[in-house]
Amino acid sequence: MSQVPQLGMLMPLEYHTTIVAYLQCREPEVWEWGRKRTNHAEQLEELRAALLRETYRIDADAHPTVHATLSQAMDRLGISAPATLYQASAVDMNAMLVYVPGEVHIILHGPILERLAEDELLAVFGHELSHYLLWSRDEGKFLVADRILNDVQASFAVQASHLETYRRYVLHTELFADRGSAIAAGSVGPAISALVKVQTGISKVDPAAYLRQAIEIESSDAKASAAQSHPETFIRARALALWWDETPDLETWLATRLHGPLAMEQLDLPDQAKLQALTRGFLAYYLTGTSLGSDAVLAQIRALFPDWSDSESAVGPEHFVADKVDDSVRGYLNALMMDLALADPDQQDAALQRAGQVAQALDSFEALLLNLRRDAGFGKREIDRFKRQLTKEVRA
Repeated sequence: MSQVPQLGMLMPLEYHTTIVAYLQCREPEVWEWGRKRTNHAEQLEELRAALLRETYRIDADAHPTVHATLSQAMDRLGISAPATLYQASAVDMNAMLVYVPGEVHIILHGPILERLAEDELLAVFGHELSHYLLWSRDEGKFLVADRILNDVQASFAVQASHLETYRRYVLHTELFADRGSAIAAGSVGPAISALVKVQTGISKVDPAAYLRQAIEIESSDAKASAAQSHPETFIRARALALWWDETPDLETWLATRLHGPLAMEQLDLPDQAKLQALTRGFLAYYLTGTSLGSDAVLAQIRALFPDWSDSESAVGPEHFVADKVDDSVRGYLNALMMDLALADPDQQDAALQRAGQVAQALDSFEALLLNLRRDAGFGKREIDRFKRQLTKEVRA
């Protein structure tokens, strides 16, 4: 892309809209509670007072140059609101937006004004202003989702899926803000150099060189981000460059770099719903072409899915390959098959043979053998017999 993206291209990421839709549909009472939360006038006054007590307010009359830069960033992002800048005492460089509806409050930390070039400062302002844009748009629904997910962190009922959902939500929010950073600066380069300077404190950055470094890192590190609040800088740089260049399948790339394959220990709320649907389809696949659907087996399945029917759509092993799910999910599927195989003693041998065939297709046969030893009490003799029977069936 040779020109700066139009402001209309600065849209919430797919993950943002997915989470908002999930909360609105599945948690309507919680959503309504979050939507009705407002900043009362007295709370806003307390916030302003705290900012004045704890920071230096950068007045426009005393600091016209930095305010001119802020105004330029606001113009490029289409924001018209009273804006106040503050300088906090800190060694490390950073910036943050304190969100107030209809007002812009940005706190600078460390020597940002001394260390960053004008276009890099534009990028930093653009990043923080983009938070304001996201939380202000569409009647504040993306702010509502952020608040709900943030508040649940302190709840006694918080679950791992809540924590993971919030983690991913804020990671995507930072990528959204990075896009606004580049729009405000007029190009990707200053946005990337500002990122690296803030992270490392280095005085001079070559953005093109860092992008090459990011590609090199990515080529040898396929793991998804483990960050809690901001994606790793190399991921942010790559994500921004790919968006700027309108790279096809960007959402697929983001899912790989921010989510990774489906994993039992890292399920967010949409992943839970996805795994439930996959489980249902997998159980249908397990029963397809067999006579294993006895009353005992179907009773166990209906304990998981009360509305189970005979016309369920099957989901086969091709949906559980390594780039889609990790070993923990395949282990979970093995455990499900073991439970079904042990549910009806009259057809246990046939059920175990079916489980063995499916496990081979899943490339999780060795893990199934471990299940047999642990859950079915198989010793070496039983395991060897099981393998021989399975081999005979395959040859037949």
